[in-house]
Amino acid sequence: MSEAERHDLRQRGAAITVDEIRELTGAATPHFAQQIRNRVAKLIAPLPADDLARRFGDAEIARLTELARSGEVRGTPAQPGMPGLPSTTIPR
Repeated sequence: MSEAERHDLRQRGAAITVDEIRELTGAATPHFAQQIRNRVAKLIAPLPADDLARRFGDAEIARLTELARSGEVRGTPAQPGMPGLPSTTIPR
């Protein structure tokens, strides 16, 4: 589904939950991070700033933006000799 999720719930006025946002963002890859980020932004746009799902969604938007920008990393930064994947690393 492009740029929208669960139209049936939104039309009935169901509350947006943190779990719904987790479902969208949990397995994001660099390749799809921007598309998922846009879906989350549309989903949380009508929520007030103090809403828990809105705050979580904003944090996920920041994480997805960074994922799209920096790509995946092999291992953790603490492991020497494990650079980012060249096909996904964007020079800064």
